Parts: sequence; structure tokens; C-alpha cells
Amino acid sequence: MTSVHGASLDIPTPDGVADAYLAHPDDGKPHPGVLLYMDAFGLRPSLEELTRRLAGHGYTVLVPNVLYRAGRAPVVDLPDFIAPSHLPEIFENLSPGMQALTPELAMRDAGAYLDWLAASPLVTDGPVGTTGYCMGGVLAIRTAAAYPDRIGAAASFHAGRLATDAEDSPHRLAGRSTAELYFGHADHDHLMSPEQIASLERALDAEGVSYRSELYEGAQHGYTQTDTAAYNSVADQRHWHNLLELFGRRL
Repeated sequence: MTSVHGASLDIPTPDGVADAYLAHPDDGKPHPGVLLYMDAFGLRPSLEELTRRLAGHGYTVLVPNVLYRAGRAPVVDLPDFIAPSHLPEIFENLSPGMQALTPELAMRDAGAYLDWLAASPLVTDGPVGTTGYCMGGVLAIRTAAAYPDRIGAAASFHAGRLATDAEDSPHRLAGRSTAELYFGHADHDHLMSPEQIASLERALDAEGVSYRSELYEGAQHGYTQTDTAAYNSVADQRHWHNLLELFGRRL
């Protein structure tokens, strides 16, 4: 890993300004771009550390506050360590902003984030990677489907509701993507049941999508997030291995 530089910045969007965090190798050279989608808890020290770690492997990584319409990060007050007892109050406060972020708005924002990366001298020409966690995993897959000419690889970790009855369910859209996709499912995740995983895989197979879908045994929803009780170091290491392998092959 190389030394990296991280900084906060603002990204203009069609609906306003999204605050964001950017990390890149500290060598002044352009590197492949990555759009990293946050979990619901958003921009905070642990997510910035994850971003810097990925950047240290040779990527310019942009993490927008996708809930910027509800306020700048942190959108709600968060403890240093998020225990299960904190979740009801946190999600009660986050819920309005999350519900207001429709797929249409999210993908309109995604275009602005990708445009910013394309215009940055810190980003090489060529395909961009995207990865996301929890709700961000859904956004990563939606972005790969909405911008197939720009996304070369997309990863989704402990995401929920990837296969629902909705007409615009991610599993119904994934066939539009030309990227290689990776899914790391938590096997203790009430938001992504075995039936949903099977529906997702059937849809991807039917569309001939290049993908891997794996179950992380013993892992909970949120297993990569080091500041939460759901963190699982073994599953997190597996996540890093698969993410870096995917990006190294496709970006």
C-alpha cells in the first residue's frame, strides 16, 4: 500500500451540493476511479478509514453523502461505537432522508458523481469501479445498470432487498450492466433472505451477467463496518480480498 491523501469536498448535483470525502495515492498521478457508496450511517471516521485503505491500493476513491438532501454529514448524531441499543433511535432519525432518496434521485446524483470523477486529473481514463455497503450495495448495482458504459466493476456487500417484487428491483435491472458484479451476502441478514439470493442469481443467470455471489457464513448485516457491533473481522478480510481482486482485474 502507498501513502494516501484524504480530504472533504463538495460535489455539485442537479439538486444541490453533496458533501463528500475523497482519498487518493499521494503521488500526484492519476489512478482508476472508484465511486464508493456509504452505508446508512454515512460519512464518519470509520468509513473515511475504509476509503483511505482502498485508495492505498492504487485508486482514487470518492464517497458522497448520498443523504445530502437531509443535511451534511453526519446527518444524525452517532456514537463512536454503534451498539444494537442505538439502532432504533438512529434509524428513526435517518428514515425520512432514506425514504426520500428514490432510485430516480439516486441515479441522477450518480451521474454527477461519475462526471466529477471523469473530470478529475486524479482519475485515469477508462472504466470506473463502484462498491457499496448495506444500502450502498443496492446503489452500486443500480449505478452499474444505469451507467453501463462507465462502470467496469461493481461490488455489493451485506446489501438488503436486492430482489423484491418492485418493477425496478435491482435484480430486474442488473442485466443492463456490462460490468462484472460481485455480491458478498451475510448469512444472518433478515434484509436478504436465501429466497432473495436465489431470485437474484436466477435473474443474473438468465441475463448472462458476469458475476459472483457468495454467502459469508457467520456474518451479520454490516459485517464490514468496524464501528458497529455487526463487525466481523474474518468476513471483512474476505471482503477486502474479493474487492481488490475484482478491481484489479477490471479497472
